Amino acid sequence: MSEQPSEIKKLIAIASDLELSAELRTKAVELIGNIGSRDAFLALLDLAANEKLLVDERDLALKRAREIVKSSR
Repeated sequence: MSEQPSEIKKLIAIASDLELSAELRTKAVELIGNIGSRDAFLALLDLAANEKLLVDERDLALKRAREIVKSSR
């Protein structure tokens, strides 16, 4: 479990790096959502609040965060 937060940190760095392609950033958001932990949920909310990202990427982060909430019911 101790590796998961560092994995999330790496994926956050990829998802928020505007020098990378939108496709790669989107894939990083998807992978964070697949983790499904509380840390992943919080990371997705942070990405959704990042005004530098494209609107579609922010929407995807919110969508994936919602999926985590729904799966934890």
